[in-house]
Amino acid sequence: MSRSSPETLGRWRIALRTGAETQELLALWVASWRATYADIAFEARCAWLLDRLARLEGEGVQTLCLWEEAPKSLLGFVTIDPESGWLDQLCVHPERFGGGVGAALLAAARERSPRLIRLDVNADNDRAVRFYQREGFRRLGPGQPSKSERPTLVLEWRPERSKEP
Repeated sequence: MSRSSPETLGRWRIALRTGAETQELLALWVASWRATYADIAFEARCAWLLDRLARLEGEGVQTLCLWEEAPKSLLGFVTIDPESGWLDQLCVHPERFGGGVGAALLAAARERSPRLIRLDVNADNDRAVRFYQREGFRRLGPGQPSKSERPTLVLEWRPERSKEP
């Protein structure tokens, strides 16, 4: 499948961010983070996110959106650099936590970076850390403090090497 064409996953569809979904993407991002860190005013960080996405996309990073077809709604998004394997954002609508959305987004990221995915995750975000571990990521060590000054962990996924007899 072409990198720019939508991919269909049953009733879900993956497509590159176009900009038309900006308000829905920002609302999802705020809701997702507020469900995890209710004490942080993520609404005040929307301009930061838009600037970050513009900078990353200008450097070749792909922002992939997962859409539900009926009714059409944004379920989540992921940013992946196909060259370096760096995953900067993976965000799922909180009403869809645990429903396969994160796994579908991660699968789309793996298709674009099949050799390696590396990311920082907030060390105290237990749900996210458990998700990545279930998905085969291993801990490499401490990362840089987050924008919220929380400690992070660097996690990495590589495809399983085939075992030779």
